Amino acid sequence: MNVRMSDRDEFLGWFEITWRAAEVALHGGDAGPRFETWSEKEPVTLFGAWLSASGAAEVREVFRKLADAFSDATSSEVELIAADVSGDMAYTVHREITQTVVDGQPRSYVLRVTQVYRREDGQWKVVHRHADEEPESPHP
Repeated sequence: MNVRMSDRDEFLGWFEITWRAAEVALHGGDAGPRFETWSEKEPVTLFGAWLSASGAAEVREVFRKLADAFSDATSSEVELIAADVSGDMAYTVHREITQTVVDGQPRSYVLRVTQVYRREDGQWKVVHRHADEEPESPHP
């Protein structure tokens, strides 16, 4: 019996392996793998926790700046909250729990992230990211 992997399962496999490896590399100071997971086809947008950009070239420049600031990541976890695929589009809602060095100073933080992906030539690519730091204490 030939069982075909669902689009969602295939996407989540890519997310857990390829995308995650790119994030770990970035937090260790290497933006190269992140470039591979992001689209070069417009529109591409980034509403980052610290820096934002519009357009593939601007987004890549932000990634270079982040890679220059990050080093020596000691922990990188992703808590996937929701994800789905519809045709050649997908999204994730997740939390990123990170311990790394930023500009020479140890940092621990949690980002709340929503990402949109597009399948391009059979490969998943990020086309939008919106991230913000999770508040340290809940508001009533």
